[in-house]
Amino acid sequence: MKRLNAYFEQAGDKKTFAAYLMAGDPDIQSTCAILHTAVAAGVNILELGYPFSDPMAEGPVIQLANERALKQKTSLKSALDIIREFRQTNTHTPIILMGYANPIEQYGIEVFAKDLCAAGGDGCIVVDYPAEENQFYAHALIDQGLAPIFLVSPTTPKERVEAIVRLGRGFCYYVSLKGVTGAGHIDVRQVAQRLDDIRTKISLPILVGFGINSPELAKDVAQVSDGAVIGSKIIQLMASLPKQEAKEAVRTFVSAVRSALDS
Repeated sequence: MKRLNAYFEQAGDKKTFAAYLMAGDPDIQSTCAILHTAVAAGVNILELGYPFSDPMAEGPVIQLANERALKQKTSLKSALDIIREFRQTNTHTPIILMGYANPIEQYGIEVFAKDLCAAGGDGCIVVDYPAEENQFYAHALIDQGLAPIFLVSPTTPKERVEAIVRLGRGFCYYVSLKGVTGAGHIDVRQVAQRLDDIRTKISLPILVGFGINSPELAKDVAQVSDGAVIGSKIIQLMASLPKQEAKEAVRTFVSAVRSALDS
């Protein structure tokens, strides 16, 4: 959590670019190099997915990434190992794990929190852990100095927002549309109106994700928020190219998004 807090303190008015990548896609061995490529091209915060067989919030692009990672026998432990490898040469970029509750429940919540901290992680987003219903998970992370980060959607009820205010750390992840990752059309005006209301309750930085697929849209969204999260478009680029070309495609796209955000 210290890395996250330090980043946002230093960022000032700079817009944040968070990138989601799947551990083990295209394979475990190359994931760490792709993370470094993304950071070098302008990503500020990394969200590293760990695969699960039933990723209910994901669109087809990330569902397929889950399947490819599982075929590589990638696990939650594999994701922790990738973070540990990344930390050997990068000690400042925040890394957030993102995924689903089942693998963490099998791992053991308290053991997971300790191992994530030891690996060099900074927090976790668990899509199916509502803030008001799993305080044990949130406090297990907080006790290890990690950030439990929660999703707020266009339909999040008041009670859940209040729980996020109490338990959320690091930043708030606003889901820009009703639907799965990578789907739909974002109405930036509606996002702005919803964020105006959320800011009256939540003081954390707010990053917007789901459906952002271009530098231009990232820029538009960042004008009404603290930054953008992009996952599906990056993973789609990687999946459409041979491995040796995928890294350069990621670099080119990330650099374009970074330039748009900085403009």
